[in-house]
Amino acid sequence: MHYAYRYRLKPTAQQHELLDYHRDTCRQLYNHALGEFNEISESAGTLNQRVRQVRDQLTDLKEWWDELNDLYSTVAQAAVMRIEDNIKALSELKEKGYNVGSLNWKAPREFRSFTYVQSGFEFDKKNGQAVLSLSKLADIPIECHRDIPDNETVKEVTLKKEPTGEWYASFGVSDKKEPAKPPLEEIDADEMVGIDVGILKYAHDTDGTAVGSPDLSDERDRLEREQRNLSRKEYGSNNWEKQRRRVAECHQQLKRKRRDFLHKLSAYYALEYDLVAVESLVVKGMLESPRNRRNTASAAWDTFTNLLEYKCKREGTHFVEVDPEDTTKECASCGVKTDKPLWVREHSCPACGFEADRDANAAWNILFRGLTELGVGYSEGTPVETALPVDTAVVSAKRVVEAGSPCLTEPPMAASRKG
Repeated sequence: MHYAYRYRLKPTAQQHELLDYHRDTCRQLYNHALGEFNEISESAGTLNQRVRQVRDQLTDLKEWWDELNDLYSTVAQAAVMRIEDNIKALSELKEKGYNVGSLNWKAPREFRSFTYVQSGFEFDKKNGQAVLSLSKLADIPIECHRDIPDNETVKEVTLKKEPTGEWYASFGVSDKKEPAKPPLEEIDADEMVGIDVGILKYAHDTDGTAVGSPDLSDERDRLEREQRNLSRKEYGSNNWEKQRRRVAECHQQLKRKRRDFLHKLSAYYALEYDLVAVESLVVKGMLESPRNRRNTASAAWDTFTNLLEYKCKREGTHFVEVDPEDTTKECASCGVKTDKPLWVREHSCPACGFEADRDANAAWNILFRGLTELGVGYSEGTPVETALPVDTAVVSAKRVVEAGSPCLTEPPMAASRKG
């Protein structure tokens, strides 16, 4: 498995200048390499082969481009190989229906990171202070809030400058192997869960737990005030730059609070259950709708699903995405479809009389579809007769993000359910 540990750097003023110098040199190299790449015909080989042709020119470039000699070798190579990653990312967006163009040259504010691959870095503690030693750059103090496990190997280090001016280091690691997942036929009903996501209640699962969405109203109000102040400044002036950083800090605070909530919620489900089923939502279409667009974007359902997927893989939990169509309309007991407007929050089936919370009914349908997708049947009868909880435990989003909270942050049943 491959994932990253992220730490904040604490460079001195001189080290700030060095980091910016290396970053800008990588940017200029990337722009030059992109121009050379565009001159190569597509018939000359695959995408990887054409990018490698440009990368092989680095030795000749260093003879007349003195600044390239200040970069560590793998840093320069990674800057060129980024072209391949960016083109693949654009292709994926096109496949999803997004209207994207071709790669363009990067302006200074658009190119914010560079990477050491395999070598050129060392992470150690000196005199009680964690230090990241980078070849041809500096020994930079780092805020080490957690250790990297000994069984995980650091493959690369990416240094990134945020719009606020802060620098972070992301350690790309890989452990030896993924944990084995339990056989599907041996998973009990209480060890599997279906999750329906929403806006007012962020997640409603088949165990009867409903988690509220995080309250970001104060952060949004502050962001709007700071953006109005920015609009009154003269573009490019010192005051404009100071205000731009304040706006960037507001965006960062919003992002941190949202991702903290999503990380803890996804970790709870990955640790607590052996099988997790979620909806495969097409968020792009929802964002194009004029109604409730901001709340849909703020919910970040794609981010939650991505976090949940890799954490399930890391913890040895089965993960499945299902088609969300009609999960709300179908009765979880008999399967009869019933149209209901959004303001109706209760499900009442006219065919069998089954009544439940609207989101709880959808969560059960998601779980049933997930089991069908995996080729496993649900043999214990309908949820009306067996496992559907009568009451819903509503959990505030605040309890998810509170340090040491007994609910969701550190599930007490995780050890017993997952051994």
